Amino acid sequence: MRFLRKALLLGLAAWAGCVGAADVGVTDTSISIGMTAPLSGPNGAYGMDMKEVIGAYFKQVNDAGGINGRKLELIAMDDGYETDRAVANTKALINDKKVFALVASYGSSPTTAAMNDAFGPARVPLIGTISGADSIRQSPKDNPNNRYMFNVRASYANETEAIINQLVGLGLKNIAVFYQNDGFGKSGLDGVVAALKKHNQTPSAVATVERNSLDVAQAVQTMAKASPQAVVMVTLYKPTAAFVQQMKKANQHPQFMTLSPVGADLLANELGDDARGIGISQVMPHPWNDTTPMVRDYQKLLGKHGKFSYYGIEAYAMAKVLVDALRKSGGKDLSREKLVTTLESMQNHDLGGYRVSYSASDRLGSRFVDLSVIGNGGRVLR
Repeated sequence: MRFLRKALLLGLAAWAGCVGAADVGVTDTSISIGMTAPLSGPNGAYGMDMKEVIGAYFKQVNDAGGINGRKLELIAMDDGYETDRAVANTKALINDKKVFALVASYGSSPTTAAMNDAFGPARVPLIGTISGADSIRQSPKDNPNNRYMFNVRASYANETEAIINQLVGLGLKNIAVFYQNDGFGKSGLDGVVAALKKHNQTPSAVATVERNSLDVAQAVQTMAKASPQAVVMVTLYKPTAAFVQQMKKANQHPQFMTLSPVGADLLANELGDDARGIGISQVMPHPWNDTTPMVRDYQKLLGKHGKFSYYGIEAYAMAKVLVDALRKSGGKDLSREKLVTTLESMQNHDLGGYRVSYSASDRLGSRFVDLSVIGNGGRVLR
């Protein structure tokens, strides 16, 4: 009896050790992943595109056996591109929904606040966000919360430098900036100013619009006084469209340039023929060019009748980084700390013609920037 009792106790201890080895959000059969993004409102199309792609990719992974036998579960919450809601959602995902990790957030101000007030202090990693802000690209040595932020795209500084180099290379000297009055817009403005400074130039005019607003009248008046040769627009697709239309009504026809978060296909749909000629910096491979392996896999995921987009391919890249890291971290003892350490070891990691790189002191992810233009019929051309 003593031997049997001892064997039972040892067995129970071993079982408890196995159960306790996995982290919050992980069971023997599942891994819970959280997401907060705008799923409704003026920018809801962005978040819905990302959610649908990530959900489809998780299903593909699950149908193939999951992550070492565990199925991925996506829990998505709508923050309407509002900072307070994004922070509240992040806390709810961590504390109430008990997710293991986070993926695909949206916006510079929402992500920065969530990093410093929610997922950073909770030590829950976030893989990917639609933001190129410097605030989420600091070394973990400078901000410990940054240890849990893994960027998958290039920075706004990278994007604006590519845009300004292109414009200055064309001989333009009267370059203005129209920006959104939040972390996204201000980060882009800083990038334009820094890039122009390298060419001994400054913006000829600066105007702004509030987040989730289409009131661009004052900005158009400011720009009309400067009559710029080019305007770099650090805005999302609805205020961008409103600004372009009102500029043309004011008989202002500069070269319009904007950054990747605008969503090229959404802008083209919103503006129609007025979108032709607008230049857009991109941080992902061209989603209609199937010569890139990652793009080919993304297109195959959505099928022949899928709606391809830059937001979609970026969501796919974010999800793929997460899945690759989970597979490398696998086993029964999956933990958030192990996932973070695995991500930090992924240097020059190839997603299929698109690479990301991290280390203990680097959270930049990528520096890839491409320039595109909207052509006839709303087609996005490289």
